[in-house]
Amino acid sequence: MQFTDSHCHLTMANAEEVLERARAEGVAGFVVPATRLDDAMQAVAIAQRHADIWAAVGFHPHEAKDCDDTAFAEIERLARQDRVVAIGEAGLDYHYMHSPRETQRQVLMKQVALAKSLGLPIIIHNRESTEDLEELLTSVEAKDARGILHSYTESLEVARRLVDRGYFISFSGIVTFRNADSLREVARALPHDRVLIETDTPFLAPVPFRGRENEPAYVVKVAEMLASLWQQPLEEVAAQTTANFEHAFSVTLRR
Repeated sequence: MQFTDSHCHLTMANAEEVLERARAEGVAGFVVPATRLDDAMQAVAIAQRHADIWAAVGFHPHEAKDCDDTAFAEIERLARQDRVVAIGEAGLDYHYMHSPRETQRQVLMKQVALAKSLGLPIIIHNRESTEDLEELLTSVEAKDARGILHSYTESLEVARRLVDRGYFISFSGIVTFRNADSLREVARALPHDRVLIETDTPFLAPVPFRGRENEPAYVVKVAEMLASLWQQPLEEVAAQTTANFEHAFSVTLRR
C-alpha cells in the first residue's frame, strides 16, 4: 500500500529524519513546494537527491512583494530543471496581507502564465481570497491552466467549478479537525479521481497529532479520514490518491 504527500515543505523540516519515518509508513511520493526564491533552490536540491521527491518552484502570496523581474527570471530557470513538476506555491492570501493585494494578483497571474507556457500544473494557496482567486483562475488569461488547490477549505460549489476547469482538490489535516464537518462533506461529495492528500508539513498536523509539528508520515491520517468518508478500504483510497498524484504531476512512482 502506497501513499503520497502532494504538499510538504521539507525545506522547513529535518528532511532526512521525516522522510525515513514517512517511508516506513508507506509514503512513496512527495512534492516539495517553494514559497520564495531561496527555498525554491533548496526544494530543487532536495528533489534531485531523492528518486521519490519532486519540487515545485514559485512565490507564495506572502512573498509576492519580493518577486521582481530578476527573481522571477530565476524561478523560470529553476522551473526547467529536472524533477520540477509544478509552479508554486502561488495564490492569494488576504488574512495577513504580507504583500499588497494587487501585487499578489499580478504575481499569481505571472506564475499561471509560466505554468501554462511550460505545461506544468500550478499549486494554489487561498486564504480569505476565494472570490478574487476564482475570478483570476477562470479568467481568459488562465484558460487551459491546470493545477492543485492545496489544503482546500472552501465550499463544494467552488470546488466543483474549479475541478471542471482542470484542478485537483488536495485535503490536508484540516479535514480531520473536530469543527471541519462542512469540509468533510466536500471531501465526501467530490469525484474520487480529482482528490489528493497532503500534510503541508510542518503545519496543520492532523488529529491525533494536532498541536505537534506536522510531517509526511501523518498523511496516512488524511487517507484514513477519506476512507471513512468514502466508505472504502484504506487500500483503495491509497491506490486512488496515488494514481491521482501521478496524473496531477505527470510522474510515475516506483512500485
